Amino acid sequence: MRKFNIRKVLDGLTAVSSSSSASSSSQQQQSGNRETDIPETLQSEHFQLCKTVRHGFPYQPSALAFDPVQKILAIGTQTGALRLFGRPGVECYCQHDSGAAVIQLQFLINEGALVSALADDTLHLWNLRQKRPAILHSLKFNRERITFCHLPFQSKWLYVGTERGNIHIVNVESFTLSGYVIMWNKAIELSSKSHPGPVVHISDNPMDEGKLLIGYESGIVVLWDLKSKKADYRYTHDEAIHSVAWHHEGKQFICSHSDGTLTIWNIKSPAKPLQTITPHGKQLKDGKKPEPCKPILKVEYKTAKAGEPFIILSGGLSYDTVGRRPCLTVMHGKSTAVLEMDYSIVDFLTLCETPYPNDFQEPYAVVVLLEKDLVLIDLAQNGYPIFENPYPLNIHESPVTCCEYFADCPVDLIPALYSVGARQKRQGYSKQEWPISGGNWGLITQSYPEIIITGHADGSIKFWDASAITLQVLYKLKTAKVFEKSRSKDDRPNTDIVDEDPYAIQIISWCPESRMLCIAGVSAHVIIYRFSKQEVTTEVIPMLEVRLLYEINDVDSPDGEQVPPLPTPGTGSNPQSIAPQSHPSTSSSSSDGLRDNVPCLKIKSSPLKQSVGYQIELVIQLVWVSGEPPQQITSLAVNSAYGLVVFGNCNGIAMVDYLQKTVLLNLGTIELYGSNDPYRREPRSPRKTRQPSGAGLCDINEGTAVPEDRCKSPTSAKMSRKLSLPTELKPDLDVRDNSFSRSRSSSVTSIDKESREAISALHFCETFTRKADTSPSPCLWVGTTLGTVLVIALNLPPGGEQRLLQPVIVSPSGTILRLKGAILRMAFLDTTGSLIPPAYEPWREHNVPEDKDEKDKLKKRRPVSVSPSSSSQEISENQYAVICSEKQAKVISLPSQNCVHKQNITETSFVLRGDIVALSNSVCLACFCANGHIMTFSLPSLRPLLDVYYLPLTNMRIARTFCFTNNGQALYLVSPTEIQRITYSQETCENLQEMLGELFTPVETPEAPNRGFFKGLFGGGAQSLDREELFGESASGKASRSLAQHIPGPGGIEGVKGAASGVIGELARARIALDERGQKLGELDERTAAMLSSADSFSKHAHEMMLKYKDKKWYQF
Repeated sequence: MRKFNIRKVLDGLTAVSSSSSASSSSQQQQSGNRETDIPETLQSEHFQLCKTVRHGFPYQPSALAFDPVQKILAIGTQTGALRLFGRPGVECYCQHDSGAAVIQLQFLINEGALVSALADDTLHLWNLRQKRPAILHSLKFNRERITFCHLPFQSKWLYVGTERGNIHIVNVESFTLSGYVIMWNKAIELSSKSHPGPVVHISDNPMDEGKLLIGYESGIVVLWDLKSKKADYRYTHDEAIHSVAWHHEGKQFICSHSDGTLTIWNIKSPAKPLQTITPHGKQLKDGKKPEPCKPILKVEYKTAKAGEPFIILSGGLSYDTVGRRPCLTVMHGKSTAVLEMDYSIVDFLTLCETPYPNDFQEPYAVVVLLEKDLVLIDLAQNGYPIFENPYPLNIHESPVTCCEYFADCPVDLIPALYSVGARQKRQGYSKQEWPISGGNWGLITQSYPEIIITGHADGSIKFWDASAITLQVLYKLKTAKVFEKSRSKDDRPNTDIVDEDPYAIQIISWCPESRMLCIAGVSAHVIIYRFSKQEVTTEVIPMLEVRLLYEINDVDSPDGEQVPPLPTPGTGSNPQSIAPQSHPSTSSSSSDGLRDNVPCLKIKSSPLKQSVGYQIELVIQLVWVSGEPPQQITSLAVNSAYGLVVFGNCNGIAMVDYLQKTVLLNLGTIELYGSNDPYRREPRSPRKTRQPSGAGLCDINEGTAVPEDRCKSPTSAKMSRKLSLPTELKPDLDVRDNSFSRSRSSSVTSIDKESREAISALHFCETFTRKADTSPSPCLWVGTTLGTVLVIALNLPPGGEQRLLQPVIVSPSGTILRLKGAILRMAFLDTTGSLIPPAYEPWREHNVPEDKDEKDKLKKRRPVSVSPSSSSQEISENQYAVICSEKQAKVISLPSQNCVHKQNITETSFVLRGDIVALSNSVCLACFCANGHIMTFSLPSLRPLLDVYYLPLTNMRIARTFCFTNNGQALYLVSPTEIQRITYSQETCENLQEMLGELFTPVETPEAPNRGFFKGLFGGGAQSLDREELFGESASGKASRSLAQHIPGPGGIEGVKGAASGVIGELARARIALDERGQKLGELDERTAAMLSSADSFSKHAHEMMLKYKDKKWYQF
């Protein structure tokens, strides 16, 4: 037997996991054949873990900024995240280490840099000239709280307003404080004894940089002369101020107030406002003041050469509009448009043609950042239509309840889904191009298609194209439309088992090759869908009702209630009579008044129009049994080659033939074990009380296409984590986050349910069912929460018409295997160590009638007993079953059933998700543990290859959505609105830099507005200010050291690449290059000598350089 060297395991192994993996060190049992001789190509160096991209709407947004030249949008959040958006497909996610909320963002326009102000009173300078932005400088204020920042266009001096009412000035090049401070008591009138409140606004006069407008919360506005260091004018209003905006000519400004009013002031008339407007106030006839309204949180004042100026504001609605949705108001001349929003407004910005504040602004759009959405309004078209949002920001349209990820799908799948999804597009969007168009796409180095499927609380399912680190919605399916909806809460049927979201998706099983889709919902319902490009109307929705019961003592002989024989051979395969019935259930209560035989949801009785895409093949519902509600489904699998679907819960397992619309198997979990009992030679449920399963039978078309198993190679069935979380971990989980799986009105105690043995994994395959088998045959492997694996043999009739006439015979094989912990995943390898995918029927359009030749072809096409991959195997060849549980993994040789390799994955925690995945022309087992570790193991030997502490299980959302797929990809829902994609492949990590888009692109800054001949001659144009002279150290002195502390950022050499050229730039570049690349000492000496020799000339030119570059940005240093 070959011995594997474990020393190559990554250095990053933690003490706990390395000790546990070393202790087991894949205990191998010698079985005397060539089972261990499979060459394994995967080594630890093939693995590396890193985050790739984050998709979706920034969770809990708090700040917004836009660069009008680069056309890049930035959004900050309450958790310190930063999301940057350029053209569709160019997105970036960064994170402030402190996790403090972002209160304001300011772009250094067209400089490839951004300043963020955080709630912990820090300022950070981000360099956007690299694909992964990094912080170059940080400044932490110690004694004052930051409330507002302002950076004038083409200035290096940032004004920072504080809660105490003072204004400090920061040099953004060096990130140091100037000694120039505007103290609140100097700004307000000396006669005023009260504090004016925090600074809520700072801006310089568009026509005179030397005049600074300062807004204080209490209602005082001051126009400060920077040169003379005194206030020119003070404007006092008795209502608190929320925001201030200038008219571009610098003669007027507008303030928004807490009583829903706007005041417009002439800068030279401080006594009273020029005009007071209450946009939403009711004008009273007798000249009285209008009634007060809600505060106007923000106002913008934008001018256009042709036409009236725009006044745009958020808030300000009257108090009597109870239940009114949040609004954005656009006032243009005499017209006022009130635009209702779906969520509350966090911030908005008007996009204008020019970055210069002293020119006509020419507004063309408004970006509105809502609590859970981003809306762009087109100001150029009548009616202000919105732009169609090209970013994938609607993942959370309904909360995500489960996810599946498929890499390396068939190439025709994405175009097929896109073509049916294109018909679902809404109309009425703006005709203009999406205005956020900055940045460039990265190089696409991955050529394989990737699809993400999300299941949602409202019963909808979304298919996303996730190829090459982008995300775009392809198609949306609404599973709830098959059910009758209750109009109100009181109208709800009393059979509900959940308080809310009765249609929520719990498990998705999908076969990309056959395109068969199967879902399990929270109301114990299963729906099977076929993909079709033809629209159909279904007169009667095909349905089955299944009684799945858990009774330990009920194993009586089935006397007197024998199942009536069917007029077809193989009676034993149908344990229940299939009585055609109308849609309402046969009975709603048993003799003792308990709810019985009723499903949780009512299926529509009217004809259902099914548009192109996924169409219902069959609806299966579990019913109430003697007042006991059906238990939620914990595992699900579908196979298109066999035409079967199987599902299980904590009561038992049911298998349905969806081609014949019959129940083949309905067993309690305990009954699965008794293979040698005389009454259980055939899988009949020997229960006197079981009623005939109702089936709304429809005409079965002959030659119906046959659907699937999830042929995503590794994963056969998704398991609901709800059932087998060890009890000691439960208090730490956020139960509210898992609200969709709450159930009520259960007569069995939760302890009893927890202790029951539930079906946790299902896998259809073609393998050896018993030790004596000489050839593989179709079977179903069943895993339970107690760590048992049982095998059920499937005897399928021939294909074609016979498949619809003869019954499928299912029988437990007697094979039982055991592992520690609940079974999560099963897969099969051939003698070369390659994955054997489950058999599948290739997709074809089934809504088109076939001619006879086609039918004959169909008959001949599918030898069901041999899967496409195993057909080439010789009968004598063996296979390997790979089984992963919550605690360990085993590789079992078949047909001998010897355990050849075993690995204890974790002792102290448990595995949440395990997948057998393809990577670099090989296969491995990937696991995510509740303690935050991501691990991979080679197959078949189960050598540890990767063990990295990534993230602890903080809530059920991560547990519910984490999944691995082929080619080293994985994902999970990092917040209720965002998907985080990660890779565990070294190759993808190396290529990631190329794949990421560029945020910064060299763009010429537009020319400044022409002052005109007369303005230049007589004055009146924009007045510039030598800020260096005012704020520099020579003029204003040094700032107090205790006021703020400078922290250098980690922005590396990439940050310098975009720096301004010149002698100092060259020296800095050289220095960082030497530090980072560790060049030889000799080179350092040479360069030092060269620097010394040029010192004379440098000092001569230093002054000239300073003058020449005075207005250029050197913020990178």
